[in-house]
Amino acid sequence: MFETVRNAFKIKDLRNKIFYTFFALIVVRIGCQLPVPGVDASVITDFFDTQKSLDFINQLTGGSLEKMSIFALNITPYITASIIIQLLTIAIPRLEELHKDGEEGRKKLAEYTRYLTIVLSVVESAAMAIGFGQQGYLIDGVTFTSVVTFVVALTAGSAFLMWLGEQITEKGVGNGISIILMYNIVSRMPEDMMNLYEKFVKGASNVTNGLIGAVVIVAVIVGMVIFIIILSDGERRINVQYSKKTQGRKMVGGQSSHIPLKVNTAGVIPVIFAGSLFSMPIVIAGFAGIQPQSGNGASVAQKLLKVLNQNSWCNFKNFGEFKYSLGLVVYILLLIFFAYFYTSITFNPQEIAINMKKQGGFIPGIRPGKPTTDYLTKVLNSIIMIGAIGLSFVAIVPIFFSGAFGADVSFGGTSLIIIVGVVLETLKQIESQMLVRHYKGFISE
Repeated sequence: MFETVRNAFKIKDLRNKIFYTFFALIVVRIGCQLPVPGVDASVITDFFDTQKSLDFINQLTGGSLEKMSIFALNITPYITASIIIQLLTIAIPRLEELHKDGEEGRKKLAEYTRYLTIVLSVVESAAMAIGFGQQGYLIDGVTFTSVVTFVVALTAGSAFLMWLGEQITEKGVGNGISIILMYNIVSRMPEDMMNLYEKFVKGASNVTNGLIGAVVIVAVIVGMVIFIIILSDGERRINVQYSKKTQGRKMVGGQSSHIPLKVNTAGVIPVIFAGSLFSMPIVIAGFAGIQPQSGNGASVAQKLLKVLNQNSWCNFKNFGEFKYSLGLVVYILLLIFFAYFYTSITFNPQEIAINMKKQGGFIPGIRPGKPTTDYLTKVLNSIIMIGAIGLSFVAIVPIFFSGAFGADVSFGGTSLIIIVGVVLETLKQIESQMLVRHYKGFISE
């Protein structure tokens, strides 16, 4: 990895792209510190301190949400819009045609994604303005001027970051939106590492316990990263043989190929979907002044919110509180369900079988047509289960250490998956550009 970056700096074009990306990220960081006019940021920060279930959403924004800066929405509306458009391409034939229509179709879908991003930004910022205003977090209260100012500031910030991400993709090292997302997550990690150090190393009862705490923290993080790399790169290759055919006076075909099926076919989408379903009721209840509680005096709604709250899971110190870990079981089931659901709408075995048959390809030992579709479906279902179990493990480990040992950090398994995936993909893009210029790099070795 370091050799790839070092060699990239030797190429003027790549060096300029890296510097462009670097300065663009500085702009992102500056924008995360600029507060929205008319907002009592200190009160909102206190609100997020009490809502630990919102740590993941806050981390995706680089902490700008709790500071209520102009980048408070960040690129989350764009991510949501991209997922919605991707799902609609399966349900709406017109969008499906655009998806298959090559470069022009993808440009049109990208345009629809931008429009939907603006719409979502307006809706989300308006809901936040009204919710915060009713809680007394807006200095002037819920007035037309204060709400419009709030909505315009957050929508403009989200639109600017969307544009900046596209500029990084075109003029920088690529993966603009993903790099901004990764940068937001990484920007919060030093604070989390310092909190872990203060609690388990510096705050240990003796030197031995502190040393053990440091070793465990490093081992867990390194082990998680290695596991995520294996999970991200793991794939099942299905061999495909193409029959020979005559074109003119030449015999073509006869080569062998393979269909790569990723183990983690759905990526981080299942975790995002499941986390959103769990956090949405807590957010709405928080604006209504209802907090998760346990005990005899708690209402049914408060106990239900306690089940949905990840901070209530894996509490082994109090058996009365451990029963709320039932939410963890539901969470795992949702992860598995969304892994199958998302893969089923993004990967069509029947379409692949039809395309293989048209091109004269077949899987050795499997007849073309429906038998090929059934075989691909069977293999895919087993792979999805393996990937879902691996994804569940990655998501649960931080939750377990948080509940059992009080290791509260804003980043979790999802954040690590995003970081590792973006780093690997960016390195591959840099490497491909280096190979074009006849430079020897990391991946080729």
